[in-house]
Amino acid sequence: METLINNIKFAQRLQEIMDANELSATAFSEKLQVGRATISHLMAGRNKPSLDFVMTVVATFPEVELQWLLYGTKSSQKITAPTPSNHTTFSSDVPSKNAQEFASKTSATPPSNKEQKTLKNITAFSSSKSPIKRVIIFLEDGTFESYEM
Repeated sequence: METLINNIKFAQRLQEIMDANELSATAFSEKLQVGRATISHLMAGRNKPSLDFVMTVVATFPEVELQWLLYGTKSSQKITAPTPSNHTTFSSDVPSKNAQEFASKTSATPPSNKEQKTLKNITAFSSSKSPIKRVIIFLEDGTFESYEM
């Protein structure tokens, strides 16, 4: 597996997404709710994509696999973001010793009534007029929790 993102190849994959969805760069940037300059810089290979940008592409275009977007390869199994009832398990990319520890850290119990109440109120923090689709919480121990709204 490639360890660093190749800017030019990443730009080609973005172009494939735009072509498949019949979107211009401007329409693509609007759909992703990012600045047109962001797309321009990525397409020219000047900038590397941020994690936020990559996750926005994958969330906006569910048919796009993260592995393919980053490296141009298909994963053996589609990795989905964990939800309170659907937690992700990762394959052999994680060494077996750490896999159990990682799985135990990412396997949370369904949210309590208090957590559900808090998740419903999270929409008050959004500056966008568009409804929130997913909330990802990154924890200090390196794990994360993802909640579909």
